[in-house]
Amino acid sequence: MSIKSNEDYERQRNKQVAGMRSMLDYTMGVLIIFVGVFLIVRNKFDLALNKRFPPDIIDLLLGILFVIYGAWRVYRGYKKNYFK
Repeated sequence: MSIKSNEDYERQRNKQVAGMRSMLDYTMGVLIIFVGVFLIVRNKFDLALNKRFPPDIIDLLLGILFVIYGAWRVYRGYKKNYFK
């Protein structure tokens, strides 16, 4: 096995790993954004959860943080800057 084929193998492996990590970042980012949006707008729905734990400002702040973090995960998946 030559050095050239080892470099090709590593390049191909890094590309596959980057693709899988990118897909994971996209998926987790979208899920986290959905949770954040739910926390922001949950006072608009008539849920049993709202009766037991009424929404307050902490839900709004946590929802905003979730949306920001989810957007960052989606951006990280878009950039695919894992091995630099």
